[in-house]
Amino acid sequence: MIDLKNLPNQERDEVVQIFLRSHWIKLVDIFGLSFFLIALPFVLLSVGKMQGVEVTSMPLVGPLLAIFLGIYLIMITMIGMTRFTDYYLDTWIVTTERIINIEQHGLFSRVVSELHLNQIQDVTSETRGVAATFLSYGDVYIQTAGTRERFNFKGINNPDEVKEKITNLIKSDKRRHGDASRRNELSN
Repeated sequence: MIDLKNLPNQERDEVVQIFLRSHWIKLVDIFGLSFFLIALPFVLLSVGKMQGVEVTSMPLVGPLLAIFLGIYLIMITMIGMTRFTDYYLDTWIVTTERIINIEQHGLFSRVVSELHLNQIQDVTSETRGVAATFLSYGDVYIQTAGTRERFNFKGINNPDEVKEKITNLIKSDKRRHGDASRRNELSN
């Protein structure tokens, strides 16, 4: 877990302004699908039992079914926990100087990227769909002037507010440090 008071390469006056994770609705998706997939074989066995088909009491089929059911349940649980780990460890940190994007890819792979506020050219927020509108979640896209990929804050809470805060931080960073792009143009 990252210590928000002591970030890597933290400057002396740098202060964390925003700490983000994906919206809680993503957890409903993760656990809802896992619960459905775990309950499905038991529902099918119950329906079979009501129809008079006792698959579990058959001499060869019963033990094989128990083994396959155990393997199936372990796999669904592992997939659900991997998706939860991905949800929990995907974070975005916005400070007075930079944006840090931490993306978990599976269990053993993580990508940490950072972008200084003076490199940002465009900040866009997007909310799509009825659920996203009512629950106030969406995406924020941050674009730089260079060829670097844009940062995507996926499925975060209150994307419009986050966009406004980042835009205000960019403005205050330019006031504090001067507009680096204007200085570069004047020097050429």
